[in-house]
Amino acid sequence: MSSTVPTMESLECDWDCSQLFSTIQSVGPAGSGSASSEPNQTHSNSGLDESNLKLSIIEERKRRRMMSNRESARRSRMRKQKHLENLRNLVNQLRIENRELTSRLRLLLYHCHRVRTDNDSLRSEYTVLRQKFSDMQQILLFKQLQQFSSTWPYNNVPVMSEQTPPPLII
Repeated sequence: MSSTVPTMESLECDWDCSQLFSTIQSVGPAGSGSASSEPNQTHSNSGLDESNLKLSIIEERKRRRMMSNRESARRSRMRKQKHLENLRNLVNQLRIENRELTSRLRLLLYHCHRVRTDNDSLRSEYTVLRQKFSDMQQILLFKQLQQFSSTWPYNNVPVMSEQTPPPLII
């Protein structure tokens, strides 16, 4: 049973992992137990220290990236929260403005209704007054006609039977 160790080409990563796998490949299959493997063991210990260092560097980068991502997400949430707060304030302002405009519209409609009512009333009164004026003119004209006819010289003359009326002078 031989163990297969992945090679650099078989792994896809963005980091330089060549040092990590070079020590694993040089160790050989597990359980060889020969005396000649001891000098390799010191080399593998230094390789392990070096690989531990690289792993710690990689872990540190991951940790920094994670912290950076968390900070970026926090800033994004803060921006979103601020935007939502601004939108809420805008909604409240628009509601207040809407109430004010609605109130002004009601007031204008009330005054418009009063003006129309007053206008209708004045038109009706105008019609009544005009009719009264016309009636008064007719009465005055009738009175003037009566006065004129009473002063007419031929009105006092006794009516003679079968006489022709005197000619009118114009």
